[in-house]
Amino acid sequence: MLKVMTVFGTRPEGIKMAPVVMKLKSEKNIQPIVVLTAQHRQMLDQVMSLFDLQSDYDLNIMKDRQTLSDITVRVLTGLEKVMEESKPDVVLVQGDTTTAFAGALSAFYHKIPVGHIEAGLRTDDMYNPFPEEMNRRIVSSLASLHFAPTREAKENLLKFGVEESKIYLTGNTVVDALQYILSKDNAVYPKDFVDFHDDKKKILFVETHRRENLGEPMRKICRALKRIVDKYKDIEIVFSVHRNPAVREVVFPELSNVERVLLMDPVDYPVMIGLMKKSFFVLTDSGGLQEEAPSIGKPVVVLRENTERPEGLRAGTAVLAGTDENKIFELSSQLLEDNKVYEKMSKAINPYGDGKASERIVDILLNFKGVETRQIEEFAG
Repeated sequence: MLKVMTVFGTRPEGIKMAPVVMKLKSEKNIQPIVVLTAQHRQMLDQVMSLFDLQSDYDLNIMKDRQTLSDITVRVLTGLEKVMEESKPDVVLVQGDTTTAFAGALSAFYHKIPVGHIEAGLRTDDMYNPFPEEMNRRIVSSLASLHFAPTREAKENLLKFGVEESKIYLTGNTVVDALQYILSKDNAVYPKDFVDFHDDKKKILFVETHRRENLGEPMRKICRALKRIVDKYKDIEIVFSVHRNPAVREVVFPELSNVERVLLMDPVDYPVMIGLMKKSFFVLTDSGGLQEEAPSIGKPVVVLRENTERPEGLRAGTAVLAGTDENKIFELSSQLLEDNKVYEKMSKAINPYGDGKASERIVDILLNFKGVETRQIEEFAG
C-alpha cells in the first residue's frame, strides 16, 4: 500500500485538496492519511463536512490573533509525532499557506518526499502577497514532485531551477472541486440574503482578506464600494466578511450602515458558489476566486497590486485594480456600463483546469513510487 499523507489547514486548501483526497480514497493500492492543522477552524470544518471527509489526525492549532510564528511552530511541533507514527511514503501540501510551508518542512526533516499541489505560482515580489510568495518559493525548494496548474506555472518552476522531469502539468484541483459542487447544486441561501436581495437588482460579490490589504488599503476598497452603490441604484453588494478581526474592524464600521450593502459571515462553499453564480461580477483579493469565477462565466476585479495568477489577466477573465479607490470604481463602472467589455470577459476561456487534475496527481504518485504504471495525459492549458 502506498501511504499518502495530505496536510492542510485552511478553507481554500481544504477545497483544493478535497478532490485529491476523494480520489486517493478510491484507489485500492493507496492508504490516505488526512492531517488537519486547523489553521482556520470553522471554515475548514465546513469543507470537511461538505465533501464528507474525516481526518486521521487533527492538530487543532488555531487560536485568536495567531501570528505566523505561532502557526509555524505549532504545525511543526504537532506534525513531529504524526510523521513518526504514520510513516507516510509521500506528503502532499497545497498552495502557499503557512501550513503548506511547515508541512513541507516537517516532511523534509523526516526525509519524506513532498508533492506540491498548485506549484509554480509567482509574483516575484517576496513581500507581496505576504507571506504566501515566500512560502511557495520555500516549498518549491523542498518538493520532489511539482504539480503545476498552468504552463506559466511550469515555466516559473523551470526558471527557479526545478528539473523538468519533476514538474507535471495537471491543471488546478479547484476546478475539480467546483465541478463536484455544481453537480450537487444544493445551495441553501441564508435568511439575511433572502430578505436582502431584490431580484430586479444586480449583485456584486465581494471577498477580501489578504494581509497586505489590512488597514488603509481595505478602507480604500470599502470607499470604492460605497461610491459604486451610490452611483448605481440597481446594484447590490454582498460582502463575505472574513472572520479575521483585523478585516472586520475595518469593514463593519465602513459599510454596515450603507444602503444595498449586505455584510455576511463566511458561508459554506456551495452557498459561496451559488452567490457568485447569481452575481454580475466578483471583486476579490482571493486567489481561489480568481480561478473559480471564470469557471462560471463571471468577470473578476482583482483587489491586489499584483497577482500570481496572471493567466486570468491575459485570458481576459480578470482585471487588476489593486486597492486604489478610483481604479476599483472605474473598472467596476466599465463592467456595469459597457456591454462589450462585460461580454468579452464573461465569455473568456478559463485557463485554470479541466476537472481532471486530481486524477492526474494520483496517477503520478502511483508511477512515482512504482506501485502501478499509468499513462498520464498532461493538462492542455
